Amino acid sequence: MTLVNRRRLTVEWGHCDPANMVFNARYFEYADWSTALLFQAALGMTKPEKKAKYDAEIPLVDVRGSFIKPLMLADVVEIASSIEVFNRSSFSVLHQFFKGGELVAEVKETRVWVEADPSKLTSKPIPSEVIERFKAG
Repeated sequence: MTLVNRRRLTVEWGHCDPANMVFNARYFEYADWSTALLFQAALGMTKPEKKAKYDAEIPLVDVRGSFIKPLMLADVVEIASSIEVFNRSSFSVLHQFFKGGELVAEVKETRVWVEADPSKLTSKPIPSEVIERFKAG
């Protein structure tokens, strides 16, 4: 996959623990929103628009983080998000966190393309047109 969506954010006081370091759970929050922005960049539509068009949601089923160096209050971080692999109904997302061009953390997510009905969460194949939008970059 070739599409990489990049966004910058500044670490705010509410993101930090008492030592002014980003609390590890925040990385997963950053990654979750970055996945939404990645799909928005690829498909040209918001989460509600994606749900309406494809009758699908993309819940998280596995997540892992690797924290190399801490992010501190007022640090500016760039998050580079991309799809590592698309399977029939699941896909892996890689989020790399850079501070001053240096890799400081990674979050890897596994998500599943499912029917939008939250009472079922039945997986369904990812439409080929969606996958092609990520390849087009």
